[in-house]
Amino acid sequence: MNRRHALLLGAALTVSLTAAACGSGDDGSSSGTGAAAPAASAAVSDADIQKALDTGGSITVWAWEPTLKQVVADFQAKYPKVKVNLVNAGTGNDQYTALQNAIKAGSGVPDVAQVEYYALPQFALAKSVTDLATLGAGKLDGTFTPGPWSSVHVGNGIYGLPMDSGPMALFYNKDVFDKYDLKVPATWDEYVADAEKLHQANPKAYITNDTGDAGFTTSMIWQAGGKPYTVDGTTVGINFAEPGTQKFTGLWQKLIDGKLVAPTTSWSDAWYKGLGDGTIATLVIGAWMPANLESGVKAGEGKWRVAPMPQWEAGGRATSENGGSSLAIPEASANKNLAYAFLKYANVDEGVQTRVDGGAFPATTAQLQDPKFQDKEFPYFGGQKVNQVLAESASQVVSGWSYLPFQVYANSIFNDTVGKAYTSSTTLQDGLKAWQDASLKYGEEQGFTLK
Repeated sequence: MNRRHALLLGAALTVSLTAAACGSGDDGSSSGTGAAAPAASAAVSDADIQKALDTGGSITVWAWEPTLKQVVADFQAKYPKVKVNLVNAGTGNDQYTALQNAIKAGSGVPDVAQVEYYALPQFALAKSVTDLATLGAGKLDGTFTPGPWSSVHVGNGIYGLPMDSGPMALFYNKDVFDKYDLKVPATWDEYVADAEKLHQANPKAYITNDTGDAGFTTSMIWQAGGKPYTVDGTTVGINFAEPGTQKFTGLWQKLIDGKLVAPTTSWSDAWYKGLGDGTIATLVIGAWMPANLESGVKAGEGKWRVAPMPQWEAGGRATSENGGSSLAIPEASANKNLAYAFLKYANVDEGVQTRVDGGAFPATTAQLQDPKFQDKEFPYFGGQKVNQVLAESASQVVSGWSYLPFQVYANSIFNDTVGKAYTSSTTLQDGLKAWQDASLKYGEEQGFTLK
């Protein structure tokens, strides 16, 4: 359940970013999108990283991802002079708050921190995390799938190494689809038709659940080709009137108006029950979901299957990311070479397979293309080779998506704005306009230039 926070939780973490602190308008500013270019520093060689491993020492890693426990054990066995203190300082926003407090205090900052993709720009622009290009991360181009690799870039810098990914797919209850003679939808129009047919046949059954979720909403807009966020250094724009957003709201409003989505909050007891008893028939969600279904919805064993994400146009091949995390090195780390050695082990080298074996969905192309990975049969999914669908999805992520440099805060106010569309006469489009206005107001207060 740990990755669910990429979908559900926006932190109320406030990183005060004045224009001066961000380097806006100075001669060092990047001409591309993202933060100002960091000051030049001597490049670290592979020999330097190996020397850090040979010399040994201690590093502290803040992360909640469960498979890292085995990665740490294996890493210490391979490099006995290194001690890794793995600390769960909270999940998602709880850890970000603790991390920001440690950075402010100037003490207790870890050497490595797990940071979700949507939150990384906030730490990068505050210059709280290290540009890993100075440690050799630029040589890893091609190692990761495009979505996660793009997500760890801010401007000209690389501020994390992708740990996992969440390309979206359609998870559906085959027993329900067979019982009500539903067609597995290839398009969103077919998805709406299934929703209507199912709910008419059984008023207690719904195509899916939704009570308002920032991660799901932005992922759907992303897949529709939307680009509501524009970021150029400390200049930020938000426009939820753009075509991709309107594609999503036009479709999803039909489901809300028709009362065709269950008014059930994800990850609640009622949600698990609905997934198990067939009253929630599908989930459009990230590739990390199989392990959550297996552990949390035992009654669904053998009933669920995975299919490509429905498309906005017949024959389309577009997906988006939903969730996923990187490992980053805080700027305050006193042992960056050793920290980077751990990042490489965990996210590029042997640690990747350890994590995949533990149920993580990889961001690395080597694992995604491995026949052993793709041909794995999942008993829970009726023996389906689920990873074939998910790996294909990872290769079809729409490029060009940007998160806000204060997305953590923006997500935290989603339910106060867009959430009203699920509980009142407010439309999704109006709710998004309110979210846009509130986010822009916050950005201006924090010193960003708005356009």
